[in-house]
Amino acid sequence: MKHQLLSIIFIALTFCSCGKFLDVSPKDQVEDGTLWQSTANADLFLNDVYASVPSIDFGDPWENYSDNSMNGQAGRVSTNIYGPSIYTPSNAPSKWGLYTSIRKTNLFIAKATASALPEAWKKSRIAEARFLRAYFYSILWTYHGGVPVIKEVLNLKEQGDEIFRPRNTAAETFDFIVSELEAIAPDLGITAETGRATRGAALTLKGSCELFYAGALYNPANDKTRWEQAAVTFKKVIDLNTYKLFPDYNTLFFEENNNNVEVIFSRQHLGGTDLANLRDGNIGPRFVAGALTGYGHVDPTQDIVDEYAMANGLPITDPASGYNPQKPYENREKRFYQSIVYDGSTWLGDVMIMKQGVGSLNATDLNNSSISTRTGYYIRKGINPKYASARSNLNSANWIIFRYAEVLLSYAEARNEATGPDQSVYDAVNAVRKRSELPELTPGMNQSQLRTAIYRERRVELAFEDKRLPDLLRLKLAEVILNKPVHAIKIELVNNVPVYTIVPAGGGMRKFYPDKNYFLPIPQSAMDKNSKLVQNPNY
Repeated sequence: MKHQLLSIIFIALTFCSCGKFLDVSPKDQVEDGTLWQSTANADLFLNDVYASVPSIDFGDPWENYSDNSMNGQAGRVSTNIYGPSIYTPSNAPSKWGLYTSIRKTNLFIAKATASALPEAWKKSRIAEARFLRAYFYSILWTYHGGVPVIKEVLNLKEQGDEIFRPRNTAAETFDFIVSELEAIAPDLGITAETGRATRGAALTLKGSCELFYAGALYNPANDKTRWEQAAVTFKKVIDLNTYKLFPDYNTLFFEENNNNVEVIFSRQHLGGTDLANLRDGNIGPRFVAGALTGYGHVDPTQDIVDEYAMANGLPITDPASGYNPQKPYENREKRFYQSIVYDGSTWLGDVMIMKQGVGSLNATDLNNSSISTRTGYYIRKGINPKYASARSNLNSANWIIFRYAEVLLSYAEARNEATGPDQSVYDAVNAVRKRSELPELTPGMNQSQLRTAIYRERRVELAFEDKRLPDLLRLKLAEVILNKPVHAIKIELVNNVPVYTIVPAGGGMRKFYPDKNYFLPIPQSAMDKNSKLVQNPNY
């Protein structure tokens, strides 16, 4: 069963025109009666929708849009357009293409509902389709705000201009998403065929949207009931008693541990096919023993490196931590060594050198010349040495969208904000820390102190999983964090002793305008087609 859904997806993609997604736009093309006369055939359609769930952007992951990382390649949107905030509706990054996937879910729901297929199958599969539709809308809502909520199949030829809809408000879009998830959760199994949506996935998505809606972006008056609702939803996931923390943070993301006990929902991949995961070669370290092994599309910044605690659990800013800025990589917490390739560390059997003036191809690129790491670091987290090749397409590692550690940290944040510190908050955070051999949090913290600890824990635990930018947006921290440069490490030998200096990273300047940049613009192409759309403010 492990690869059953993946195999069916691959068959569907192969059947549908050489691996391309099933084309159901712009008109209703699915008239073949056989497609809706058997569950096996109908599953091919739904599995194609699963295949359209976004994975990591191998060329420029969304983590690069935050302060956690930079792209090692010049000319990327995250650095050249988003970072300095010079994007427009014509060239901005966008999530608007998800309407293609939304249309597929609407078509599946309509066709499956009208079919004579078994009711039990219809109940669960329609719930899956509604989950996927809610997930697609949640991404649109996170980055664009209120969007047109379309629940039926639109057909330009038959309906004309009626297909063009105005934007729903952000509150209406949120209400649609969470009400859908609330309605379908009971129809989804606690367990399911590998890769399919479960009750836990629906509740986690619901809680994540509620957490976003409780933040300062949408909740400037800090209505505690919003935090309470998020806490209640995440507690429901915990109380399913289905998920656990996977013992090994290092290999949690490797293909051999796909769909493990911590994974709640993931985008499935299949190596050697069009569904392969190309993460390792694209985002991994560039040079090993003089050979190109990756493209360095994710270079961790000094800013995230400084968030990793010491092995004693104290942040490096604590005078009692024992941190030495001239020996910055000694006695750090376990996740640092599992996540970061740094000067003097070993990767693929080679000692990685980021020092200046010693002839290393990996010396920190201080001039933004797209030669090596711009920050003095490469990513290790999730990079399987078996596939650390610039051109490998054999990796089947899934892209994890929701996992149990995030649920625990989200519950802790929501509960702390709703009612203040209690033992359940400590228990949730300490469970995550325990896996990485960190001591428990100091008891007796006040709400503000615990908030700081939770933020740090969340940033480190979920680093490079595309969670940082949404957190900065929802908490309205982007206007502070993304209005200054990200940093790199410059390492020079002075009298044969390495000297470490933190410097602004080349090409790492950030600019964020709070009067507009909390939302991406509606693409100009969409505005040109639909006169009922109203652009986000100040674009």
